[in-house]
Amino acid sequence: MTITTPGLVLPRRKLLLGASALAAAPLAMPHIARAADPIRIGVLLAKTGQIAAQTEYLANGTFLAMEERKNTLMGQPAELVWLDEPSPQAATQNMQKLVEENKVCAILGGSLSSNALAEEAKAAELKIPFVCDNAAATEISGKNCNRYTFRLNTPVVVQCRMLAPYALSYGKRWYHITASFAFGQDILRSSRELLKAAGGTEVGSDEVPLNTADFSSFILKIRAAKPDVVVGGLSAGDLSTFLKQWNELGMKGKIPFVEIAIGDTDIWAVGPEAANGTFTKMWYYNNPNNPPEEKAFADAYMKKHGKPAADKAWMGWITAKSLFDTLDTVKSTDAMKIVEGLEAWKFQAGSTSYSYRRFDHQMLVRNLAVSVKEKITDKWDYFDVKATLPENVADLPKVFGTEEEIGCKMG
Repeated sequence: MTITTPGLVLPRRKLLLGASALAAAPLAMPHIARAADPIRIGVLLAKTGQIAAQTEYLANGTFLAMEERKNTLMGQPAELVWLDEPSPQAATQNMQKLVEENKVCAILGGSLSSNALAEEAKAAELKIPFVCDNAAATEISGKNCNRYTFRLNTPVVVQCRMLAPYALSYGKRWYHITASFAFGQDILRSSRELLKAAGGTEVGSDEVPLNTADFSSFILKIRAAKPDVVVGGLSAGDLSTFLKQWNELGMKGKIPFVEIAIGDTDIWAVGPEAANGTFTKMWYYNNPNNPPEEKAFADAYMKKHGKPAADKAWMGWITAKSLFDTLDTVKSTDAMKIVEGLEAWKFQAGSTSYSYRRFDHQMLVRNLAVSVKEKITDKWDYFDVKATLPENVADLPKVFGTEEEIGCKMG
């Protein structure tokens, strides 16, 4: 039998034989120091699959936010524990593992809407603060909201409202091609409502499965329908594949393409010859209007990784910052104190103010309208920033919707 104390292991027989000596000379006992466990934050982001190109940047931004604090929170050592989210079911299992085995006090993540919807329900069940950094499904901060979940990305319905005037500028005959999961279905529903309100006509629609390798049959249907504009709702690698094949079949420049929530990694994967379209996005590293704090972040990212920060890197950074700032302020790992701290968190970057709206825990952030440059001369710089939406920051609450419109009842 062996008796174990922190830092010291002795066979039982030797321990008994030496007991009297230890009692007689207690100062001879070696000093045993026990380091405090670090504060652990969970990271729940996909490590494989078509979204992995984006989640690499989300993770990089998250880890950079921790490094900026010298890996300490509340004056104590801190660490990030990153687990995979290969599917909604596996993601919730890993969320439970982060809480029960890794003893995290909060979780950052949610790369796909289908995962995040399951994760936020699990967060409420586990009573763990969950800051969703990427998923855009409207329901996350709408009817599925709960007290433990906070969300950065602008809801689909809001981004669709922002993009609609650009789509309508091409005409009122729209063709929809969207992914057959939560994100794409949300875009299709919202876009149809906006088109109907504008008196337009849907001339065709296709819902395609994730990881579609061949879009040629869908593109031929679009060409035959002759719409004024194609409104997309494809995610990550699927969007890149579609735009490449759109170009290969000679459609680039023939029919305009628009979509919400473009990621830099999506367009970088397309390449300068095939890239085209008008999009919404949350942040752009080469936006001349970025405030000093975000230019400093972009510089730090470039110095560390040798390439510009994609929009997803900023999204990982700002959500992590909101949580880390909160922990340093409340000086507690108690779940409800963290929730209350996130509800009160504010960050001023130049003239831009960031915070979570109290009634639905949605961060109100102005989006950019961007178009692919006519001539791309830099392998990273693909976009011209056309506008910041809404133009008047005072209109943000109205654009994001009232409490009654949102339907969030978190109690």
